[in-house]
Amino acid sequence: MALAAAFSVSGLIIWLIIGLIAGFIASRIMSGGGYGLVGDIIVGLVGAFIGGILVNLLIPDANFGFWGSIVVSIIGACILIAILHAVTGTRRA
Repeated sequence: MALAAAFSVSGLIIWLIIGLIAGFIASRIMSGGGYGLVGDIIVGLVGAFIGGILVNLLIPDANFGFWGSIVVSIIGACILIAILHAVTGTRRA
């Protein structure tokens, strides 16, 4: 039996919205300056992935809904920004 992920345009739009919100808020929390629209979306999406992995390790099979996903994404994006600051040795002000 083959498993395939179904592609949904509405699902993609929701992920982009969550990524934008998470990236925007995390960039404000962590450095006071943003990375631009595309940069905030990328930081938010990667942060959502990082946050999702961490939450899945701590609470397997958890489902937090839309607002919980945003919170998890923000936490993951903040972690990503902290890693970026540590690796590059710079801090955006």
